Amino acid sequence: MDFGNNTKPSILVVEDDAAINDVVRSFLGKAGYACTPAYSGTEARLLMQDAGAYDLVICDLMLPGMRGEDVVSIFREGSDAPVIVISAKSDVSSKVDLLRIGADDYLVKPFDLEELLARVEVQARRASQRSGMGKAPGRTLRFRTWEIDLDERAFRVAGTPVRLTRTEFEMVAALMAHPMRVFSKKDLSAAAWGDEGALEEKSVSTHVGNIRSKLKETGTDGFIETVWGVGFRLADDSQRR
Repeated sequence: MDFGNNTKPSILVVEDDAAINDVVRSFLGKAGYACTPAYSGTEARLLMQDAGAYDLVICDLMLPGMRGEDVVSIFREGSDAPVIVISAKSDVSSKVDLLRIGADDYLVKPFDLEELLARVEVQARRASQRSGMGKAPGRTLRFRTWEIDLDERAFRVAGTPVRLTRTEFEMVAALMAHPMRVFSKKDLSAAAWGDEGALEEKSVSTHVGNIRSKLKETGTDGFIETVWGVGFRLADDSQRR
């Protein structure tokens, strides 16, 4: 991602309504972002063949050619860059489903352009903080068979890579940095989004559930323990003996 560099951050705006697409790109362009339009799911898929070309994706759900949900899933397979979904669907189940397939944020139509910009800036701020960190060796955390490299942004279990979304990565990194601490849902939201703590409690639980699902094949999904009424922590076998 280029949020931390001098070049303009690149955003792919996937929206079939040309008027909305134009307004969003114009507004974000004035704020210093380089926006590329896509007017269908199939067009977005072609543009995303080079997933590293985009620092962030803004994606509608109701698209011709390919559903927005499928666009998000395809992009997530090749990039951990943030994805903000915009949709007229406002029910909780739709939001949860999008978070499960890798979306980082969800904005209901009709939305305020200032709010959209604020969501984008949260992502930019987080990425800038990461890119501003020194690249000194040794920024690796370990917990039992887990290993997370904060500079390479890589997570491995017993040496096998496990792909996490940006939000999931930040949550796991926070837990591994303080393995004895019990994190409330608000704490994990702050870990993923900074002081803004933008995630709702249900969203935090969904992300934790996604992490556990990805870890199931490794047999380490139980490493994240639920502390009922409080939050989550890492489960250390030595504490159970």
